Amino acid sequence: MLIDPKIIKLEAKTMIGMSITTSQSQVEHSQVLWSSFMPRKKEIVDLLDHNLYSIQIYPSGIDFGKFNPQTPFQKWTAVEVKSSNTVPKGMKSLNIPKGEYAIFIHHGPARSFPKTAQYIFGMWLPNSIYEFDNRPQFEVMAPDYLGPEHEDAQEEVWIPIKRKANY
Repeated sequence: MLIDPKIIKLEAKTMIGMSITTSQSQVEHSQVLWSSFMPRKKEIVDLLDHNLYSIQIYPSGIDFGKFNPQTPFQKWTAVEVKSSNTVPKGMKSLNIPKGEYAIFIHHGPARSFPKTAQYIFGMWLPNSIYEFDNRPQFEVMAPDYLGPEHEDAQEEVWIPIKRKANY
């Protein structure tokens, strides 16, 4: 059962990782990205913590009512760092700007994530005082994350928001 999110003001984050342009219909791209990143994660210095980040950057002005499995977006696998002074070869840095986020908890395997997304974008967001803000959306997997296939897996889903103009 999904509940209302926690609303927080996030300070800017500096990330280092790898990215591709993909779509939801190309699940194998995400798997390849994670397979490429995980063995190389140890090359990243100045880690802020041991969380893993799955980041999505959608096209400017995206209408989630028209979002479909072929809609392209940029997908990142990353970790948060204290600074981006040292970026390993083949990786890039990404700055996530400060702003408000709604934090939801997704329970269950990755294959059940569409149900969580439907709740967030189809029910909660349209009925809230917020709208999607054009900043990175991301999921945070703590060091004890059970894995994408595990029935008891849990991850935080961070949705960038701003107040609707009439509020």
